[in-house]
Amino acid sequence: MSEKILIVGQSGGPTAVINSSLYGVVSEARRHPEAISHVYGMVNGIEGFLNDTILDFDEILPGDKLDALLYTPGAYLGSCRYKLPESLDDPVYPKLFEKFKEMNIGYFQYIGGNDSMDTVSKLSRYAASAGSDIRIIGQPKTIDNDLVQTDHTPGYGSAAKYVASTVREIVLDANVYEKESVTILEIMGRHAGWLTAAAALARKYTGDNPMLIYLPETSFDTEEFLNSVRQCLKKNCNVIVCVSEGIHDKDGTFICEYDSSVGTDTFGHKMLAGCGKYLENLVRSRLGVKARSVEFNVSQRCSASMLSATDQQEAAAAGTFGVQAALRGETGKMVSFNRQDTADGSYQMECGLVDVTEVCNKEKAVPLSWITADGTDVTEEFISYARPLIQGKVDVPLGEDGLPAFVSRK
Repeated sequence: MSEKILIVGQSGGPTAVINSSLYGVVSEARRHPEAISHVYGMVNGIEGFLNDTILDFDEILPGDKLDALLYTPGAYLGSCRYKLPESLDDPVYPKLFEKFKEMNIGYFQYIGGNDSMDTVSKLSRYAASAGSDIRIIGQPKTIDNDLVQTDHTPGYGSAAKYVASTVREIVLDANVYEKESVTILEIMGRHAGWLTAAAALARKYTGDNPMLIYLPETSFDTEEFLNSVRQCLKKNCNVIVCVSEGIHDKDGTFICEYDSSVGTDTFGHKMLAGCGKYLENLVRSRLGVKARSVEFNVSQRCSASMLSATDQQEAAAAGTFGVQAALRGETGKMVSFNRQDTADGSYQMECGLVDVTEVCNKEKAVPLSWITADGTDVTEEFISYARPLIQGKVDVPLGEDGLPAFVSRK
């Protein structure tokens, strides 16, 4: 293949390290001028590309200016929630590939989660059917940590560190008064409870808060919940409870639906929020104790204040590996993380590749064996899995105003 252009995009929700993956892609592409003549970015993902909104990295982040991506959260290129048609006969596909041809694009890298891997799968399948030699690689990204065929995903480690740190701070806040109180912390997680489970990392000793953790992998019963809270209040007058936004009863009804209407996004997923407030009111009315709820909301997904160095380094490594794979001729693949067995039990990860069609539209749940039998906590197996992912500190440069010197297009 003669010199071609590499184009990269970001899609789905932002994270603390999605830009580190972007850095890995762009920096590695620049190391191969014999194969990659230029690196372009899709502004607002595949939807932006269809609307001709692209940028040239040599113009916008030349040389060492690219390094700022390593500590900038969010999604530098912007994102989208655009869903490509299911039928590969749809006219959008020849339109896309004609644009690829016109622009001399030979490499396509897409950073995102489950729905983004669906885009990678559709484009790679169409490329194969059309005889296109464009090499299409998916770069994993999601704080939900629910992509299959990979040990974990970039973005999860930093989000987990933020959750654990914030929970520890809230515990200290709750302990100020010797008066019975229950604090409900609502954490992201529609069908997979990986992020809520990370709250267990906040504990300093056995029996420490959070005393109860509820994930969507198991059914939630309000009466059993109230009984568990009563028991916890006998041990500690200040009880912290962490719940995933997607907790549901045995019939599959989301707890947030008990008290509110729920809309859906463009992919048909229910937009969940409100179970924390519902449980707050339930505890106050049924147990007669002070109750409050805190919804972590968007703060948990892309905060640079608790960047995990491990997460950042692995995200950049994934970007690098994806470009190298494309240069070797790989296509229709997603970069994966493979945890290695070591003689001393220390943590070690290596990048690999998996068929993207085996990833998209599937979800990896927290193993039931990592959840206690009563569904109110996680086991040591989860702690051993998650703790290595939050390690290391990233020093974020400060500007003259004393605030983080992030880089931004706007």
